[in-house]
Amino acid sequence: MHEINSRLSKAAADAVEKLLPASANGDLASVCIWADHVKFRYHWSSAVHYIDTPDNLCNYQYNRDCKDENGVPDRCVAGAINNYTEQLLSYNSANENAITYNLTESLLFLSHFMGDIHQPLHVGFTSDRGANTIDVHWYTRKTVLHHVWDSNIIETAEERYDDSNVDELVDALQKNISTGWADQVNSWESCSGNKKTCPDIYAAEGIKAACAWAYKGVSEGSTLEDDYFLTRFPIVQQRLAQGGVRLAATLNRIFT
Repeated sequence: MHEINSRLSKAAADAVEKLLPASANGDLASVCIWADHVKFRYHWSSAVHYIDTPDNLCNYQYNRDCKDENGVPDRCVAGAINNYTEQLLSYNSANENAITYNLTESLLFLSHFMGDIHQPLHVGFTSDRGANTIDVHWYTRKTVLHHVWDSNIIETAEERYDDSNVDELVDALQKNISTGWADQVNSWESCSGNKKTCPDIYAAEGIKAACAWAYKGVSEGSTLEDDYFLTRFPIVQQRLAQGGVRLAATLNRIFT
């Protein structure tokens, strides 16, 4: 997410700096994890980190899928992105809602959820809870498939290519954004119909990637090694880049 700062307009960068907690030292990426840490304090927030879609359909529809386990509509990561985008729009207005909302929290939630929706298994199948119940071995280590996509692929890449240095991984992503993916960045950023953010597009891509890459060839008890890592790491890189580019574009549209 470090690539965000370089893509923000002056107005968006100023707003982000004002809203960030002092502990962030002006670095939005450093507090993107906050929303995971407050799940216990804000119990209601656990349900809005993901979307459960019908098993094996490999598609997403907002009205069908964006609900929590009790069927309450809009309680999913796409609904949360819409909600916190809407809250942040009150930043520049004389709207009394601006006082109602904690816009620092709105910014931190939006930034985190933009990452979550780009992790393919955050838009996974209902019966396995986004592959949280599929036990696998990542090389020799026991884990679940969801965690492989949350962490293990990135950690293995850092160990293998970047001397366990996350900054080198980020530098590689930034280089790809300005070279290898340069011709795609405009389409990643764009949002139809004058919308500020387009989580339905991101979620639809997510379940497609989950089916084509994350779930494919994996069953309970699978051992995943180089053949899985080497073919899936490029997908993880692209989704990280898309998430960063789209968060910056969304913040630019909100604050500019």
